Amino acid sequence: MNDQASSRNLYVPAMGGLYDSLSGIALPLVRLAAGLIIVPHGCQKLFGWFGGGGIQGSAQFFEQMVGLAPGAGWAVFVGGVEVIGGLLLAIGLFTRIAAAAIAIQMLYIVFFINWANGFFTIPKAGIEHPLLWGIVALAFVFMGGGRFSVDRAIGKEF
Repeated sequence: MNDQASSRNLYVPAMGGLYDSLSGIALPLVRLAAGLIIVPHGCQKLFGWFGGGGIQGSAQFFEQMVGLAPGAGWAVFVGGVEVIGGLLLAIGLFTRIAAAAIAIQMLYIVFFINWANGFFTIPKAGIEHPLLWGIVALAFVFMGGGRFSVDRAIGKEF
């Protein structure tokens, strides 16, 4: 057991070595999951996959439900942030820019689209999920791609 594990007062001290050996992949795992989880939402908007409306259906939603026009332009922009930004976040390339775009989008959803629906996602589309993903993305704006990111591998980041 190393010094870090031995300095903690763990309920099961034998787990200290395992925790220490796996702690380095925790944030890369969160970055990968956050990026990949948002990608299908963009695919719904852009391509109509996973039960989405595609550009046309998303355009109608943006114009009629959200009041953003032109709806097709917003569908492409928002879908692009989710697909391209999500993939960039997942691999850790241009991490801070991708995460900032996602965070801004999620916080817009929180305050301007879902706020009136309350906190919980069920039974109405509340702020719960976009708030969580916005905060996760914001954390990567602050800390960058970190370990196992393309940014780290090329030695350059914003």
